[in-house]
Amino acid sequence: MSEPAAAEPLGAGSSLQGNLSKMRVAATAPVSYQLPIGERLLDMNSLIGRQLRLSYTGAINCVHCNRLSKKSFNQGYCYPCFRKLAACDSCIVSPEKCHFAAGTCREPEWAEQNCFTDHFVYLANSSGIKVGITRGSQLPTRWIDQGASAGLPIFRVANRRLAGLLEAELRAHVSDRTQWQAMLKGAPAPVDLVAAREQLFRYAEEGIDAVMADCGPADVVVLDDAEPEQFEFPVERYPEKVKSFNLDKTAEISGRLEGIKGQYLIFDSGVINIRKFGGYNVVIEHISG
Repeated sequence: MSEPAAAEPLGAGSSLQGNLSKMRVAATAPVSYQLPIGERLLDMNSLIGRQLRLSYTGAINCVHCNRLSKKSFNQGYCYPCFRKLAACDSCIVSPEKCHFAAGTCREPEWAEQNCFTDHFVYLANSSGIKVGITRGSQLPTRWIDQGASAGLPIFRVANRRLAGLLEAELRAHVSDRTQWQAMLKGAPAPVDLVAAREQLFRYAEEGIDAVMADCGPADVVVLDDAEPEQFEFPVERYPEKVKSFNLDKTAEISGRLEGIKGQYLIFDSGVINIRKFGGYNVVIEHISG
């Protein structure tokens, strides 16, 4: 298990203001969460069970260039950055459509550092079994961000496009989506990910072989001896009905923080996806408790 970096508590009656970023996580038991507020890190686990208020000031700064923006695109980017950055291109969502070889990549140097590096194809149990891909450096963070109770890498590949091609073969047999509302209502039913891996290898054998036939012998490594990693989330109580807050419509959220799962803060009054509001300037207050 990785150890969390130092983060500061927020005492009763105190507040902190700054721009939101995706919560940092550590695979402790339970998962440890730190919320970046501007340049400071807030220890969120210590606030579970406390009354909090989260207020949006109306300002948004692009998470890439920091310019003021009236609207956020793709979880925190201003429109010019959304249009020009490779990280915001459609091939990030659909990596099998990578167009680097065609010479049309928005940022070839960025792609060489981020796309032409080891990636994993994995199975996870979040709201049920799903398939996904991520950079090698993002495990187990990716599983935690999805609220998965377990994750299992099944392929290690040389680049993002290959990962996307394999994922495309597998999603013909298993979902590539997390049902976020179901994920937030509690732990999913246990799934034998090792058995699911073996079953998928049989179902998608022809497609997997076709992908592997078009690449070098070291470009795809089958991780048929990997074991699942399990995760426990710091949640005191799951909601029976999921009400999602949108800071563009509800600028002030308050309530008792009852848990954290994925990138969601779970209040007794509703839930908010912190990752969705990257770059939003907020004030977080510890009211009482």
